[in-house]
Amino acid sequence: MKVVIFCGGLGMRLREAADDIPKPMVPIGNRPILWHLMKYYAHYGHKDFILCLGYRADAIKKFFLNYEETSSNDFVLSNGGREIELMNRDISDWRITFADTGVNSNIGQRLMAVRNYLRGEETFLANYADGLTDMHLPSVIERFEAGGKIANFVSVRPNLTFHAVCSGPDGGVREIKPVMETDLRVNGGYFLFRRQIFDYMHAGEELVLEPFERLIKADQLVTYQHDGFTASMDTFKDKQGLDELYSKGRAPWEVWRKDVQVTEGVGGMWALPPLPADAGHDAKPGVRYNGDDGFLNPLRVRPAESPARVGASLGSHASPLPSATSR
Repeated sequence: MKVVIFCGGLGMRLREAADDIPKPMVPIGNRPILWHLMKYYAHYGHKDFILCLGYRADAIKKFFLNYEETSSNDFVLSNGGREIELMNRDISDWRITFADTGVNSNIGQRLMAVRNYLRGEETFLANYADGLTDMHLPSVIERFEAGGKIANFVSVRPNLTFHAVCSGPDGGVREIKPVMETDLRVNGGYFLFRRQIFDYMHAGEELVLEPFERLIKADQLVTYQHDGFTASMDTFKDKQGLDELYSKGRAPWEVWRKDVQVTEGVGGMWALPPLPADAGHDAKPGVRYNGDDGFLNPLRVRPAESPARVGASLGSHASPLPSATSR
């Protein structure tokens, strides 16, 4: 199943962290949030990606064209750095389509721009590229396929510290409680569509506005309610929170790690059980590739070539439903 990822955002509220790079390239640890998201989908077997590029598309292209496998994989260096043996690989079985969808396009326009790349796809996934989750994706897909509807989005509880107020016409307060204790849910940025979605879209329209209204009237839009971990990276504070989880080895979205601790609590609370004092992010079980596919044999690196460049030689979102148009 193909995965469409909207990568055109400027990340204006992330200027402290993003500077002049596109929002999907803002790093968590030593990899951009886009990589974490793609790794999530790949873990569940969805490795055919379509990246809808916009602002600083060149930065995203260069990251993958010069991909450094040694940054996140075990390897053996020998012969004075001229020989590198990778013990496992990240993206060798990924297929990535890089599509220029315009700098100022909204989400609907970006999706329409890659319509030709989705020919023959009965169902496809889509994502805003700025949110991470520990959600069990196969359960979402199974429910969607059984329901027979055209569109599905994941709804989550908002990660907000505000209090909701219920009052009467005279201003008398009837109730006040934290937003996260109410029934309010917001668009989590994880979508599933059948190809008929394009029948409900018109040129220039924002995806979750007019098209979704038509789907609602036709009873063809459903939502999957996820109450586990979900976190978007909208602000510098959000990035700091994700960085902290990652650095402590408590990143629930890393479902591909056997030792990951997944929270079953409310998404915005990030309430996880305590870890041992020495359980940092690098405290993971050793992963070794014992197969023989001819692809992980020792890689010969020319003396003038930096081992860190060996990858080059191998050539998220919790937001109210009306989303920003710059993703």
